[in-house]
Amino acid sequence: MTEKIKILMIDDHPMIIEGYQNTLLFTKKDNQELIIDIANNCDEAVRSMDKSVELDLPYDVLFVDISLPPSSDGSMTSGEDLAEYARKILPNAKVIILTMFNESFRIHNIIKTIDPEGFLIKSDLTSSELASAFQAVLNNPPFYSGTVNSFIRKSITNDIVIDDKNRKILYLLSQGVKTKNLAPHLDISLSAVEKRKKQLREIFEVNDGQDETLLREARKTGFV
Repeated sequence: MTEKIKILMIDDHPMIIEGYQNTLLFTKKDNQELIIDIANNCDEAVRSMDKSVELDLPYDVLFVDISLPPSSDGSMTSGEDLAEYARKILPNAKVIILTMFNESFRIHNIIKTIDPEGFLIKSDLTSSELASAFQAVLNNPPFYSGTVNSFIRKSITNDIVIDDKNRKILYLLSQGVKTKNLAPHLDISLSAVEKRKKQLREIFEVNDGQDETLLREARKTGFV
């Protein structure tokens, strides 16, 4: 019996989508029929998802690139927003995240907010891994690529517990944001930022007060 699998691929690079399509079509199982739709931006993706619900032909699998141009109304700014939207209107769809981002904070945030059935870092990706990920997500999710698995292993084996705001402080510092400019990103006061940085220096046993020293120690344990 043929299994029809309805797929939406969301990426703003047509050549990348073409590569994904060719890989899946070439490696699909004999009893699988793949119906693949394409969206190159947030607006197209939302329209496709909404239409699939209206027609009662929901997608089975979504391939979602994180870096996308924002929607025309500004309500969607990335693939993360699209994935969260998909969770609401397509609760049975399996979400596969693809991204160039490999920072620990971004990986942690995506796993926590989206909990995708598949999570692939593009720099890890090969045709065979994409094919394996697709079949694994259909039959025995989740499937995470090497970089994501490495982050998860570090997180599990690490005794250090850092909350989301402290993770974000480390991430923003690693992106070159100065301490005086952190507060607006975190919705807390500058004094609260300073207290949190003090906690982080104590956690990582940093005594010189230098942000780069803090980041170096955080990198060693996979928090940046």
